[in-house]
Amino acid sequence: MRNAADYRRILLKISGEALNGGSNFCFNSQVLSYLADEVAAALAMKKQVAIVVGGGNIVRGEMLSSDMGVDRVTADYMGMLATVINGKALQSALNAAGIDTRLQSALNMEQVVAPYIREKAVRHLENGQVVIFAGGTGNPFFSTDTAAALRASEIGANALLKATNVDGVYSSDPAKNADAKRYDTLPMNDAINQQLRVMDATALALCRERKLPVHVFKLTTPGTLAAILKGQDEGTLLTC
Repeated sequence: MRNAADYRRILLKISGEALNGGSNFCFNSQVLSYLADEVAAALAMKKQVAIVVGGGNIVRGEMLSSDMGVDRVTADYMGMLATVINGKALQSALNAAGIDTRLQSALNMEQVVAPYIREKAVRHLENGQVVIFAGGTGNPFFSTDTAAALRASEIGANALLKATNVDGVYSSDPAKNADAKRYDTLPMNDAINQQLRVMDATALALCRERKLPVHVFKLTTPGTLAAILKGQDEGTLLTC
């Protein structure tokens, strides 16, 4: 059993690609409904839940820059806009499930979404509302993993939970290497030194500095989020 009893406030990082559920459309209603159920279970445990969502199901800034020749700064801003679209979709799904949700963006577009203000975000969390952070960090050259680490640090989260399409961190790509070893726990220094690509190095370095534990787990396994919050051995725990 892991000690997760102190995880009063968590930040959940969801990739944009996860929202389409492998379909050709940007969103999958079953995935959105599943995410709402997972968040509801965490709230029922009296946890405060913040979310950072990526934009890769719509636009990946780095790919636009490398594959299509779009200026990197422009491409990254396009990616940030994609996270706002995803944030709106996720907010709608959570609200439809009866979960009071607020969406804040690092990019200023007040007709569409409220601006990111730390004090308001913390107040919403303390009032039992879910807060979704969109727009990345608001700056180019930084990933949404870094945005997740930054927001988690700013709001005083006790843990960062990264939902992925694999059930933890492996010594190498399990899709390519049948002998890849899955770690139950792993020091962040090892993840950085071995370049395991769990999160980008900037995000991991910030989590290490802030002594913020990171759980990596499989998104599509129902009940995993609640299991982690109960201290069960799900996924991989990156330690500081």
